[in-house]
Amino acid sequence: MEPPEPLFETGVVIVTPGALEALARAGVDPSSLVGRHTGGIWDELSAADRRENLFGVIYDLQVSSVYTLPTGERIRVITEADRSITVVMLSEEQQTGG
Repeated sequence: MEPPEPLFETGVVIVTPGALEALARAGVDPSSLVGRHTGGIWDELSAADRRENLFGVIYDLQVSSVYTLPTGERIRVITEADRSITVVMLSEEQQTGG
């Protein structure tokens, strides 16, 4: 299946070491999650969070997604408001700053 047309630019994409390991264990290519993120496939977010992302796309604010891997690990994808950088990380890395 072709990824949807991107709604916004990613800037530089950085994948943390923890996320790289988790993605490798799950056999998931990080670019597939980034494609879902930029294409507006935010099915694991609440309706309120999806609306917030749409607002972020329209008004150039931060956009954030969460995806659960087949292993059960959760990956967060965050694009900064200025679209200079997108970070792919384990959800727990955001909480601990690691």
